[in-house]
Amino acid sequence: MKIITPNEIGTIIKDGDTVAISGSGGSGSAEAIIKGISDSFVKTGHPQNLTVTCGISPGNLTEDEVGMNMLAKEGLVGKAICAHLGMGRVFGNAIGKNKFPAFAVPLGVINHLYRAIAGHEIGVITHIGLNTFADPLIEGCCANSKAKKLKPIVERVNIDNQDFLLYKSFPINVAVIKATYADEAGNISLEHEAVIGEQYNMAIAAHNSGGIVIVEVEKIVPKNSLRARNVLIHSSIVDYVVVSKPDTSLGEYNMPVYRPEVTGDKRIKLENIKPKPLDERKVCGRRSTLELKKGYVINLGVGMPDSVANVCAEEGISEDIFLSVESGPTGGVPIGGVAFGGAINPDSVIPTAEQFDAYNGGSLDMAIVGLAQVDEEGNVNVSKFGTRVTGPGGFINITQNTKKVIFMGTFTASGLKEEVKDNKLNILNEGKIKKFVKNLEQITFSAKNALANNQEILYVTERAVFRLTSLGLELTEIAKGANLEKDILNQMEFKPFISSNLKEMDERIFKDEKMNLKL
Repeated sequence: MKIITPNEIGTIIKDGDTVAISGSGGSGSAEAIIKGISDSFVKTGHPQNLTVTCGISPGNLTEDEVGMNMLAKEGLVGKAICAHLGMGRVFGNAIGKNKFPAFAVPLGVINHLYRAIAGHEIGVITHIGLNTFADPLIEGCCANSKAKKLKPIVERVNIDNQDFLLYKSFPINVAVIKATYADEAGNISLEHEAVIGEQYNMAIAAHNSGGIVIVEVEKIVPKNSLRARNVLIHSSIVDYVVVSKPDTSLGEYNMPVYRPEVTGDKRIKLENIKPKPLDERKVCGRRSTLELKKGYVINLGVGMPDSVANVCAEEGISEDIFLSVESGPTGGVPIGGVAFGGAINPDSVIPTAEQFDAYNGGSLDMAIVGLAQVDEEGNVNVSKFGTRVTGPGGFINITQNTKKVIFMGTFTASGLKEEVKDNKLNILNEGKIKKFVKNLEQITFSAKNALANNQEILYVTERAVFRLTSLGLELTEIAKGANLEKDILNQMEFKPFISSNLKEMDERIFKDEKMNLKL
């Protein structure tokens, strides 16, 4: 192990290298190393034309000079292969504007692909992504038009008369990892990290590809002082260490302050979590919470679905279910916002790849995820909107393998203003953008797959609830205060089937008091 400064990074990473970058949105980003790469490029023009690969791209959903945004300088990146591309808005916009080719791969697939690369395997053969944009019969994971001109990274294969997708392995030259401590020998501990993520798999993939491993830590500690069970990356595969103190200037981004309730070292009272105000976000969270059953293992997506965690805490039912995050935590209350990925009071925290082993096999009882566009067949898009490219994250793995899936979001977008008052929903200003559309920009969820697999699918909004049927969407519930023609049917580009038992949504959802929910 050699201790280096960020200023030396540019001399270690070569032009054209494939660089794997750890992190999960607002957690676990090796900020000092990424900045070292960016600064070197600005100063010298090198390294350039890098291929970057990551799971959930590091970033805080802004244009701040953090995470992958630091790599969005023209000429620095020549290709991207990531699961989620939009946590850094500048980086995601560069892909949307076709500045360099990019592929968006399901999060579980890319984590398993790092394992395959480490084992010198041909790739990952899986059903994940069939009939979505990841399928080569549709878009083959291409996130922009430049990617369509490159050699495909995924192909369809038929085994025993059944179709699968083969996501192909590629060598990794450099792994960039964020951890907590390194001892003087180079053993690496992640004991204060909210997310274990893909750090080990990236490191061993780079090492076994003949590449190098660079780890950013907060501190060097004496040799043999680390507890063996906390050492997840052995010194034998670590080449360089960068010591950098966490930056607290960006608030919760990158979890700069050690929080023992997030790592499982301490438990706090969930009553200390403040209830959210009663708005359209909480209405959706409350309606989705009504579908929960005691003992359920549930995945919550990023964004609006994290309102379910807050509702559960407010209602005192968090201990009756097991909330799970694809990054690795199960149990407790997932953290929302920029620090998404970790959980408060988790029962367990495992690597992301292992979490997806469970998910792919059907361990989840329910998933509650985002809703951006829905077509009349029930397909969903959450991954691409014009020049805004985000990628699927864990969405495809989760929604293709879970018994019951709830898609949650507001009915329209852009300028929508609503209030919950007098025990009903009041629409003050309608959104300019319709979400229920005839044609999706990209298929991230396949209704065809869901029907073939007998999944139960609901679409929950603040004013209406739909379910998936063999004939398409069926409207089953409407909010008190919403008009069927004006506020629902006129705000859709297609007409759904209307249930003969159409009813009002539960009145408790719209009262500014606890629902007194019991599972």
